[in-house]
Amino acid sequence: MTFAGEAVTAVLLVTLTLSIQCAGIAVLINWARAIERGLVRLSSLHAAVVMIRFSTLVIVLHFLQIFVWSVFYRWCCLPSWESSFYFSATSYSTVGYGDVVLPGVYRLLGPVESVTGVLMCGISVSGLVALASKLVDREYGAPSMRYGNRLDACSEAELEASQKT
Repeated sequence: MTFAGEAVTAVLLVTLTLSIQCAGIAVLINWARAIERGLVRLSSLHAAVVMIRFSTLVIVLHFLQIFVWSVFYRWCCLPSWESSFYFSATSYSTVGYGDVVLPGVYRLLGPVESVTGVLMCGISVSGLVALASKLVDREYGAPSMRYGNRLDACSEAELEASQKT
């Protein structure tokens, strides 16, 4: 396989991985919004259950992405499903033991999967942090912020007038 062929393969696999991640996170965000609309305040136990569910679904989402890469590896590079999934999981998670390696013509895909895995984990962590922040706000009854920066929405005089009322 030429470098161009390997690059096209990498682009296709990264695009598929990113599509799965974005679709999965969008579903999880909609699920979290549905929970948020139905509740005024959450107990600590209920908030913990929501976080566990969200985290579990994120892990399943990552395993699905690892499986996509392992299908390609099994189809083109490695002799068994076990070695394909193992190599994909160690590459995606950036562990990279090195006991299973790709054939020379596909060797650049391992680092591409590693970078992709790091980015996908970052997206997942940002979703978990956003959900945790919302749950903490709900638990303590913090008012929602209308604007990220108070001065973005109005002038100082308008802000002071609104605080007096």
